[in-house]
Amino acid sequence: MKKFFYFLLLAIAVQGAAAQQNTSFSLIDLPYPTNGLEPVISQTTIELHHGKHLQGYVNNVNKLVKDTSWEGKTIEDIVRGSEGSLYNNAGQMLNHNLYFTAFSPNGGGEPTGPLADAIKAKWESVDHFKEAFVKAGTSLFGSGWVWLAKDGNGQLLIKTYPNGGNPVRDNLTPLLGFDVWEHAYYLDYQNRRADHLKALWKIVDWNVVSQRFTDSRPEKRAEP
Repeated sequence: MKKFFYFLLLAIAVQGAAAQQNTSFSLIDLPYPTNGLEPVISQTTIELHHGKHLQGYVNNVNKLVKDTSWEGKTIEDIVRGSEGSLYNNAGQMLNHNLYFTAFSPNGGGEPTGPLADAIKAKWESVDHFKEAFVKAGTSLFGSGWVWLAKDGNGQLLIKTYPNGGNPVRDNLTPLLGFDVWEHAYYLDYQNRRADHLKALWKIVDWNVVSQRFTDSRPEKRAEP
């Protein structure tokens, strides 16, 4: 009888732990090896940026949502509606998830299809878009992000945000974000932010960005 109750309690504990684990966020897997983006982004930078910085944001979000009304909500919902430390960490988690998954060792070139058409309609050419994007990211004072985003009418915008800002906060769909925090490029480019941003075009996975343009829809800001 004692063994029965022991295993019963053990099963309950395991189920509880599993349920808790299922509602928590995890570090995303990279779709390439840590040295796969060299020489544009070094293996050392990837290991620190993904394995340390992003892991830290994930850990902080899990701690901050525990036993709150935000527990169980999506990271997008948290970014749309939260404030303070939770917003900062959730924003950085979402930003980095989109950032790391928009690159490929076989990336580069130019977009095609509807995304290319939308870019050309707004900026006349892909090259003009890239120039405007890099200029916006270079001009952003301090740490933050530059984003290609889509509004509810399918129109494209270039948006910059300080710190961990993300277009979902403005009910926009984030398509492509470049990180202009120094930890993203300083080991490889020192203070040459513009050179770093220009080099990133060599690894952008336009298939991923195009899929986000086609599939994603902005949603209204959530409340806890």
